[in-house]
Amino acid sequence: MQRVPVETPGRDVSYEIAVGDGVLDGLPAFLEAHHAGRRVAAIGDAEALRHHGDRLRAALPAGAPVLAVPSGEASKTRAEKVRLEDELLSRRLGRDTVLIGFGGGVVTDLGGFVAATYLRGVPFVAVPTTLLAAVDASVGGKTGINTPQGKNLIGAIRQPAAVFADIRFLETLPEPEFLNGVAEALKMAATSDPELFSGMEKGIGALRDRESGALTRLIAAAVRIKAAVVSADERESGLREVLNFGHTIGHGLEHATGYVLAHGAAVAVGMIAESRMACRAGFLDPAAEDRLHSLIGSVGLAVRAPDGLERGPVLAALGSDKKARGGEPRYVVLEDIGRVRARDAQGRTAYSFSLPAEVVDAGLRAIGL
Repeated sequence: MQRVPVETPGRDVSYEIAVGDGVLDGLPAFLEAHHAGRRVAAIGDAEALRHHGDRLRAALPAGAPVLAVPSGEASKTRAEKVRLEDELLSRRLGRDTVLIGFGGGVVTDLGGFVAATYLRGVPFVAVPTTLLAAVDASVGGKTGINTPQGKNLIGAIRQPAAVFADIRFLETLPEPEFLNGVAEALKMAATSDPELFSGMEKGIGALRDRESGALTRLIAAAVRIKAAVVSADERESGLREVLNFGHTIGHGLEHATGYVLAHGAAVAVGMIAESRMACRAGFLDPAAEDRLHSLIGSVGLAVRAPDGLERGPVLAALGSDKKARGGEPRYVVLEDIGRVRARDAQGRTAYSFSLPAEVVDAGLRAIGL
């Protein structure tokens, strides 16, 4: 087991991420030590509950309600948030409640948002059951829901009280879901940690075989990167934008496919496009671009947009991206493996940039659009 601390110094908030095989078994002791006497309720992904519900219930106080959420991105809606809140209220759960989020990124985003607003805020403990949620969605406090206009446009920053990333849950994860998480870990390595990137290149076999030690090391390394970024920039006013590499195009792909394309798969294709854009703009060496493209393909991720998808809907979605300014999309620009552009043309600190139409065109053509 590895433990990774997260601190947000400006608000004096800190918590710990426990990573390893069987770490969920530590949840009862955590609740007793930090939230003794509080009531507990859980929001769980229906599919995760089908596979692992007994383990969750065994870790909860007797009689704690578990509210199931239908699996999939379609559950990240205002309507589902209202349904969950009404259910909690009907059970007369008060401000002394601790809310547990059990599932992938959909549940950590949705459950965290419920926790942020329920009775003006109750503690939230994340128990990610997917690799994507373990390395990314459960860490950092970003919560939210989707709207017809785009992804995660309504939400709040709500840091969890703790994260229990138990890799035992990954044993039953379907391969596409597993690869979603690999994509996010790969993104963190590509933008922030050349040694982690090299380790992924050398350890593709162990990673794809889901070896316990390899997964523990990967998740711990990825969350350390995210923890460091969150500690420096909790509210995405600067450095935290680095974590959006591949996401501007990726979110456009998700939106254009009606969220049929999974988040990690979209980010992988987005990294292909955005690295080509960085290369076309003269910031990234072609050899580094080739390394990134090769690793994305070698781990089993897609490198092109879905067949039949047209460019128009993707471009239309880009203007609603959260980094957009005046409706103009902005991109994280890779300069090398492990480093992104961090200065604008005037030498000022910046982490996202508008790019010329011909540069964006080159990126879209690289993914078949």
